[in-house]
Amino acid sequence: MRYETLHNLRIPKIGFGTWTIGGETIANPAQDARSLIALRSALALGYTHFDTAEYYAAGHSEELLGQAIRATGLAREALFITSKVSPEHLGYEDVLHSCGNSLRRLGMDYIDLYLIHWPERGINLPEAFRALNKLVTDGKVGHLGVSNFNLKLFQQSVALSETPLLTNQVSYSLPDRTCVQNGVLDYCQENDILLTAYSPVKPRFIRGNKTLQALAKSRGATPQQIALAWLVRQPRVITIPMSFDPQHQAENLAAADLDLTEAELVQFA
Repeated sequence: MRYETLHNLRIPKIGFGTWTIGGETIANPAQDARSLIALRSALALGYTHFDTAEYYAAGHSEELLGQAIRATGLAREALFITSKVSPEHLGYEDVLHSCGNSLRRLGMDYIDLYLIHWPERGINLPEAFRALNKLVTDGKVGHLGVSNFNLKLFQQSVALSETPLLTNQVSYSLPDRTCVQNGVLDYCQENDILLTAYSPVKPRFIRGNKTLQALAKSRGATPQQIALAWLVRQPRVITIPMSFDPQHQAENLAAADLDLTEAELVQFA
């Protein structure tokens, strides 16, 4: 596994996303067994960074993640847990309350990385960061970040955070390079901030891209692994793919160690 190291942290290039664990926008207990199997498999394979949110399955994703982690007996310090506060909860007291609820659902004393999930029109960033900074001071959150922020809001967030902002989590993949075009990726790389790529694998694109298919075949890898390797080959870029399938989980994790040459990379420039 490759890592990004900054601010005394060593974060895996590839983590595990939990969108659809336990449901989508509402909890779906009928998915619990399948969700727990997926989480236990990921933990057994060696994933250590798990990304969740209060929005995922209305908090049930956090509950299941905490349950799966406790069952392993792993030391809390061996894991890096990210969660997110929803935009309707960005008032000062609301942020504190949301974080408290996430900690209770996870069954943890602290969250390693806490993000604003996405911005809404009229967002009061100073008020939100007043609460977020307090959470860090109080030891309930280790590091702060944002998600789905454009460059202007991102820069404002960096200025408002009393500790170095750790990441901007955005959609980034071979066919979706919005963060390149809008300057967010450059800003991250120039300022020692992680860009966390969500939705890193686009199945329709992968099925239809002959270059990707041919390269995967020549390297004895899957096209999904090539797509992930292309992402994590870049400095200060990490990603959080998700799969319920243990084989796909293992393949995703192994993609971090797949070296793509400059000649291979230029095919996707």
